[in-house]
Amino acid sequence: MKSPATVDSGWRGSREGWLETGYQALIDGGVDAVKIQPLAKQLNLSRTSFYWFFEDREALLTALIEGWAERTTAPLISATQEYAESRAEAMLNVLACFLSGAFDARLEFAVRSWALQDEGVAERVRIADEARLNALRDMLIRWHQPRQEADIRARTIYLTQIGYISMRAQEDIETRLARIPTYVEIYTGQTVQPRELARFTARIRSA
Repeated sequence: MKSPATVDSGWRGSREGWLETGYQALIDGGVDAVKIQPLAKQLNLSRTSFYWFFEDREALLTALIEGWAERTTAPLISATQEYAESRAEAMLNVLACFLSGAFDARLEFAVRSWALQDEGVAERVRIADEARLNALRDMLIRWHQPRQEADIRARTIYLTQIGYISMRAQEDIETRLARIPTYVEIYTGQTVQPRELARFTARIRSA
């Protein structure tokens, strides 16, 4: 196979183009929709162009899974480490990750559906779940929550958010924002301050 670095553009397309088209196929139609010929047709490229960038379909699927981690797990863990003035604001940082779109909910849904038919993907999801839960728990521990309580609260936070995604819950932004203070109090045991909520709301509206 030719080095992608030497043919990353032109009539063969680009690795990023194939990946993005594969990503769209995955979130729109599931993993069974990620097939070389349909992707080539969408890109108006020949099937053989694909092989300049990926050895086979499995290589593309591997790249999509790696992209999933970058679009979901990485931003969530980063959000748990952002600066905050209080435990409540630290929780707002996490919620902002989901509400702003930094956490790719559509891709998360597609990968979880994929995991139902692929043991390897299911294991990747299990590892991601553990890493995300650990990050949430560690965030709460840093804010002086006892370890066992932090673990339970982390699970409450995470399972609720994944539930929103799995159920494809539809809420308009005003409804979601109105519920945020109560969610924060449930998740952290702390009342969010008006200035913290104002910063959060401005952040979400500008996203």
